[in-house]
Amino acid sequence: MKSKQTHWIIAIIVLAAALVGVVVYSVYTISQKDKQLEQNEEINIENWHDELNAMSIQYEGFHQTISNDSLIAQLETEQLKVQRLQEELRTVKASNVQQINKLKKEIETLRKIMYGYVVQIDSLNKENKRLETEKQQVTAKYHQATQAVSQLQQEKEQLTQTVTIASKLDAGNISVTGITDKNKPTDKIKKMDQLDVHFTINKNITAPAGEKTIYIRIQKPDDEVLVKSPGNVFSYENKSINYSAKRTIEYTGEEYSMSIFWKIEEFLPPGTYRVDIFADGNLIGRKSFKLDK
Repeated sequence: MKSKQTHWIIAIIVLAAALVGVVVYSVYTISQKDKQLEQNEEINIENWHDELNAMSIQYEGFHQTISNDSLIAQLETEQLKVQRLQEELRTVKASNVQQINKLKKEIETLRKIMYGYVVQIDSLNKENKRLETEKQQVTAKYHQATQAVSQLQQEKEQLTQTVTIASKLDAGNISVTGITDKNKPTDKIKKMDQLDVHFTINKNITAPAGEKTIYIRIQKPDDEVLVKSPGNVFSYENKSINYSAKRTIEYTGEEYSMSIFWKIEEFLPPGTYRVDIFADGNLIGRKSFKLDK
């Protein structure tokens, strides 16, 4: 009987020892798992630190490439959230499962928000590049059009100048002859009653036809202009200058031979004289001549 009791006691002791062993092993295993989980969470926290730092830097970089004030304000709000989470991560303990789960969800939310902004900003950058390209194209076309207009204006001005030059009258075959009071030519000043300035208006079909006033200016050897009255002036190169004599003709575009006379009423010294001929505000002919005693 005693032997049976002894066996039962031994069996109970062995069973209890086995149970204790199981419990100890389970506790140890759980403890190891908790340590492993805690180590994993510490690693996660470090990774989250890195990720949040990267987010903060990326948000800062967005400010350099974006000019939209409203979008910048939104980005600054999200950047502040990232900075707040960074502060929380510095104080959270790896063993605080509830706090870690909360931070994990918030970080995941920030990831999604960041991705949304990346997509939006990428789209804006592409649109800005497209608009910049269009602007450059429009600017280039504008410059081309401006250059074309400028070229046309230059060509028009050149054509106008060409037409103006082409339509300008021209006096040729100019001669100055002294005439006596008996209407005979003479070379002697003392016998001269008047000077006959004879010339030909050359043919010019581009010149406007109609009434033309032809002016002559006779300059003595000392460059003084012979004039009958100080009021005898006409316009030349935006100035009023004296003329010696004038004559009005009807010009048709064909060659026109004519004379303008100067009545000698003053002393004329011998020497080299010059006659200038004008029409339509232009100098159309010039001739030097000599008068002898």
